[in-house]
Amino acid sequence: MATAFGKERYRGVVPHIPVTDARAAASFYVEAFGAEITDQRPIEDGRLIHCEVLINGGAFMISDLFPEHGTGQAGCGGAVMHICTDNPREGWNRAKAAGMEVTHDLHVAFWGDLYGQMKDRFGVTWAFVGPAD
Repeated sequence: MATAFGKERYRGVVPHIPVTDARAAASFYVEAFGAEITDQRPIEDGRLIHCEVLINGGAFMISDLFPEHGTGQAGCGGAVMHICTDNPREGWNRAKAAGMEVTHDLHVAFWGDLYGQMKDRFGVTWAFVGPAD
């Protein structure tokens, strides 16, 4: 079995979020963020125990809910997934067109970057951040 160690995309902190429908979420992230689905591992009942998508070059892992193993809640609580990019407006517009709910409009934040937040229908909050226009 191949391990995750040694993969450049696994440097730093790699989020792993349980969602209500991992296959649907992965497809949505392809549409909303231009993500690439790189790995899906189903169990016998069809749920995905592991699904890796690359977003902006970094790994983001999701799975279906497994209440029998303690992952009975979808989303990531108060955490925010940041997509740091040279063109935040482009990503923002794509995600908005895909149906993300804007929770904080894209604006020049007090620290000088363009910044805004959206929530997807799977309970995950996403932020776009990058240079102001």
